[in-house]
Amino acid sequence: METLDKFDLAILSELQTNARLTNAELAQRVGLSAAPCWRRVRALEDAGFIKGYHAELDRYKVGLGVLAFVRLDAERSTGDLTRAMENAIAKIPEVVSCHYISGSGTFELQVVARDLESFSQFARNVLLNLPNVKDMHTSFSLGEVKASGALPLSHLGK
Repeated sequence: METLDKFDLAILSELQTNARLTNAELAQRVGLSAAPCWRRVRALEDAGFIKGYHAELDRYKVGLGVLAFVRLDAERSTGDLTRAMENAIAKIPEVVSCHYISGSGTFELQVVARDLESFSQFARNVLLNLPNVKDMHTSFSLGEVKASGALPLSHLGK
């Protein structure tokens, strides 16, 4: 699947909004019959455009009221040390997002915790003890303005 047409883009857009649509509902929304719609969804999955389906949970309802942005600086930036750090970070459930970044710092993490005290213990006991960590800088979310996982697709239709 090299190019996406208007139906593929419509399918991706609709599924980003509501991945629980039945195939019949999805087909109706994008202007296809059920069988071609189903084939297109499978082709989009097989081609890797759709990586999976999941439920979006309310972090407050599950008791995770703190969202921290943590920049970790590496002691040394060699391939093996960076991979060891990446592998260790990837195994930590409280880290909900991690990016290898440019500029100052090595990794930017999003970390959730119950409260400030539990974040503090987590930072001291887990984050500062990761392999190759030199320094840590933390900022806390004071309120969420936008947190959509939906990607813009308008550039693909041109």
